[in-house]
Amino acid sequence: MEFTFYKYQGTGNDFVIIDNRETFFPKEDIALVAKICDRRFGVGADGLLLLENHATADFKMVYFNSDGNLSTMCGNGGRCIVHFAKFLGIISDNTTFEAVDGMHEATINNNWVSLKMNDVEKINASENHTFLNTGSPHHIEIVSDLENFDVFNNGRSIRNKIYGKEGANVNFVEKLDTAKFSVRTYERGVEDETLSCGTGVTAVAIAMFEAGKTSENTITLKTPGGKLQVRFKKKGSHYKNVYLEGPAIQVFKGIWK
Repeated sequence: MEFTFYKYQGTGNDFVIIDNRETFFPKEDIALVAKICDRRFGVGADGLLLLENHATADFKMVYFNSDGNLSTMCGNGGRCIVHFAKFLGIISDNTTFEAVDGMHEATINNNWVSLKMNDVEKINASENHTFLNTGSPHHIEIVSDLENFDVFNNGRSIRNKIYGKEGANVNFVEKLDTAKFSVRTYERGVEDETLSCGTGVTAVAIAMFEAGKTSENTITLKTPGGKLQVRFKKKGSHYKNVYLEGPAIQVFKGIWK
């Protein structure tokens, strides 16, 4: 099977995106998705995204982790597919699309995409970590000397020992300034550290506000792949109007043979 694909990245979180409006892609073929995402034998990506038709919204987003399995929401992937939709001429500067966790709104200005995330109503805080779901489940821990921290081994241990087979993404955080935090993330499904995680930095921003580590509701998150911004409003115990903002870049186009 031969088809065209596009390679995208959002702060180093990279994806293969395919226009699947004609529904040709075999979504049940886990091995094919994993092979495409393989960095030595395929294109190489943290995940694969399909853009499909939707009855009422502009399009539907289908997301696979690099292991080939369907996954939960991907924030950076969502931002990249919005860029792709504009590239295809499906949208202009505003869009509404459906992902696995429901409907999302987004705006795009050149390569800068602002993606509205789901409201967050439940935050579980313990002495050493915080857990919340921002479309994907996230474990958050504050550490010192994040630059030299062993994210892979510590993240893998927490992902498996605490959260079992289903797993969770694990974020390690260091405060840099009043409204700026450094974040490194171990992602389930990729089973490795990624250069950036959109739902992860969203979870970190909310967790840091909830824990009183910042009083600002517009927060900059520094990841190994670049900077993202998260803004929100807190109403009662709920976080609403949550936006993940940052760059989305088309890297290249290719043909899979």
